[in-house]
Amino acid sequence: MDSERIPKIAATVLPTPVVWFMALAAALATASVYLLQPAVAEVAGSLDTSAAVIGAALACGPLGYLAGLVLLVPLVDRFAPRTVVAAQFAALAVGSVAGAVAHSPVVLGLVLGVIGAGSAVGAQLSSVAGRFAPPRRRATVLGIVTAGISAGILAGRIVGGWLTEVIGWRPMLWVFVVPCVVVGAVSYVVLPAVRGRAVTGYLDTVRAIPGLFARFAALRWAATRGALWFFAFCAVWAGLAVALSQPPYSYSPERIGLYACAGLAGVLATRIAGGWTDRVGHRKVVLVGLALALGSVVVLSVALSNTVVTLICLGLFDAGLFAAQVANQSAVLAIDSSAPARFNSAYMAVYFVGGSLGTAFGAAAIGWFGWTGLVVVAAMATAAAGVVTLADRSRIGANSSGVDEDEDFRARAVVSRER
Repeated sequence: MDSERIPKIAATVLPTPVVWFMALAAALATASVYLLQPAVAEVAGSLDTSAAVIGAALACGPLGYLAGLVLLVPLVDRFAPRTVVAAQFAALAVGSVAGAVAHSPVVLGLVLGVIGAGSAVGAQLSSVAGRFAPPRRRATVLGIVTAGISAGILAGRIVGGWLTEVIGWRPMLWVFVVPCVVVGAVSYVVLPAVRGRAVTGYLDTVRAIPGLFARFAALRWAATRGALWFFAFCAVWAGLAVALSQPPYSYSPERIGLYACAGLAGVLATRIAGGWTDRVGHRKVVLVGLALALGSVVVLSVALSNTVVTLICLGLFDAGLFAAQVANQSAVLAIDSSAPARFNSAYMAVYFVGGSLGTAFGAAAIGWFGWTGLVVVAAMATAAAGVVTLADRSRIGANSSGVDEDEDFRARAVVSRER
């Protein structure tokens, strides 16, 4: 145990302006994965291919994110956050340039994979929040950063759809380069310069990530339910873009992108959910969020022709799932708050496997069995996440020792590090 580093880490505090900058940086990085989603039809036409093929290419973004979660997120437990984050924004800028000049779905998919890996900045900043925030405010600070991630998903679709309509999808990617360079430079100045306390080698850390699921039941349950609801989330939004671009709607990318305005409710929910999680615990917030999402997605199955009802349901759907995500992730980061990135990496990797499958499924499912069929599958996945959460609570409630196993695992992790 590298005890000499502990005082330095404890003494490093995230000022409020830096926390909000972290939210902005997380928003920008996350938006990069969603910029092309409202422009599926236009990209397909430009590259002379089908919407399903472009949907598969877009799924490379979450797959790249998955690689970034495993290979890049643990770096903030080892190196200074400012160095890691600044380098990844540089990679996002380069990836955006490469995407702007891509002329085949295969090349575009590979580029989006690189961009997806770079966009793991959001998960890195969540880990930084978990490491430097005071324990009693951890979920609150995480809620602010996650609100940035939610805003990025929203802004990525809105800005992507609008700029595609105004200047085309290739120039839109060129425009994205500028904020990446600026935010990367500011990140190097304001983010913590304190190196992590990781005592094992980088490769050992990466190789040990799968083993965390065997050792920590709290991580297994959290990752399972998170993957289920993120599958539902990505399936609904990817399928929505395809459904609205086809008859009888045939909406423009700009109009499709504006549907993402419903996600403002999700941004607000993440901010509120963080504070409530600090007060009442993560399980209650997860269950309430899932119940809200399930009710709204059921209505969505028959409401697509009614724009107002669709927007309300999408807002409630996003709010419920993002609130659940803040609560769920706060529990993961609390397993080992001194070096949370490896747990966050493991959790988010499984989470985004669900998202990648949802994106690919949603884009293709419209052609297979239509909007209603897609939403029914999403509702089933959301309900399954609720069942997993209830099963987790029943298991802990049945613990004969009367000790919350999450706390037990946390205590054992501390003892293990001290040895």
